[in-house]
Amino acid sequence: MTSEIPRPLRPLTARGRDEPHRVASPLELFFDLCFVVAIAQAGVQLAHAVAEGHAGEGVLSYAMQFFAIWWAWMNFSWFASAYDNDDVLYRVVTLVQISGVLVLAAGVSRAFEQHDYLVVWLGYVIMRLAMATQWLRAARAATGPERTMALRYAGGVLLCMVGWTGLVVLPEPARGWVFLVMVIAELCVPRYAEKDFPTPWHPHHISERYGLFTIIVLGETIAAATVAVKSGVDEHEALGELLPIAAGGLLIVFAAWWIYFVVPIHGHLRSNQQAFLWGYGHYLIFASAATIGAGLEVAVTEAIGKAHISTLAASAAVTVPTALYLLSVWALHARHYKVGVARQLVLPVSALLVICCTFLGSWAVLSAGLVSALTVAVGTTLTALAAAEKSRAEATVTVG
Repeated sequence: MTSEIPRPLRPLTARGRDEPHRVASPLELFFDLCFVVAIAQAGVQLAHAVAEGHAGEGVLSYAMQFFAIWWAWMNFSWFASAYDNDDVLYRVVTLVQISGVLVLAAGVSRAFEQHDYLVVWLGYVIMRLAMATQWLRAARAATGPERTMALRYAGGVLLCMVGWTGLVVLPEPARGWVFLVMVIAELCVPRYAEKDFPTPWHPHHISERYGLFTIIVLGETIAAATVAVKSGVDEHEALGELLPIAAGGLLIVFAAWWIYFVVPIHGHLRSNQQAFLWGYGHYLIFASAATIGAGLEVAVTEAIGKAHISTLAASAAVTVPTALYLLSVWALHARHYKVGVARQLVLPVSALLVICCTFLGSWAVLSAGLVSALTVAVGTTLTALAAAEKSRAEATVTVG
């Protein structure tokens, strides 16, 4: 469909769940790249907050803003998987959503430094109004339970958008509670909307969309770490101190990519129950992957003596999100395909070892990278041995 010249307007009707050769469109790829701009801005502010010794406050602000980015991205991705018709109006409304995330990105620094969420809220409103418009278009072309589902989505999106105004109009002590309540409300909208009629999302398309966004986030992590190392070398000539961090960070990111894509996941996404858990759980995967980049920036800043935290704290800024990433990928991906205790324990044990690396001082990041690389090697070896054993068993049965 995306190779055709887009028509000005066509009904926004559901696509087939078993549609062959369904892949991400150029518009979806552009959408992802623009969203990563906001993630990069949040990562810079998180790194600054942690390096200045305000880790608790920085992590809370980061979690709030990352949720807004991730939730808007996820809502669009699942909607597009079910209803993307690639007409001109669909493209324009999607570009409006992209504009919203860029407005949100512009307000990230004010939210972190001044706790002023007005610009972030405005960007979120733009994204959510566009999303509600898409659902109303889908409702117009649908009938019966499907139309009810689309209207529930549109109404839920608009009501939640009103609820988020609490971050702007209420006093600062109440904002944490507003965030918690609204997160729960947002997460409940899909369950309520689809309780009578599930959207016809495409399993292979959805798994590809999540995989592509994971790649882009990991790429942003490498870019952030590269800039930090270059700055440290140019301004402080601290190549010896920064090489272990650079090498360890690179090994962590390479291993993170390998571990995520070692098995296909679309075969596991057979029902809404499985898909909701898998989709929601990716908040931890995306957030931890992006936080690794911020952590590497913190480690570089501490190594050149510009941070106001200890080496232990700077090391934890890398090892904790790395361990969380390993556990999250295991819980959402790997455990569904690994047979036997040894293969199931690889990622949880590796996460524990990465945490232990925190206490190795200036060698913490490099050690965590080596553990991550070893995790890939062990996992690959065990998989190869299991495959060989299966082949021998099948050969024995055939001969018998």
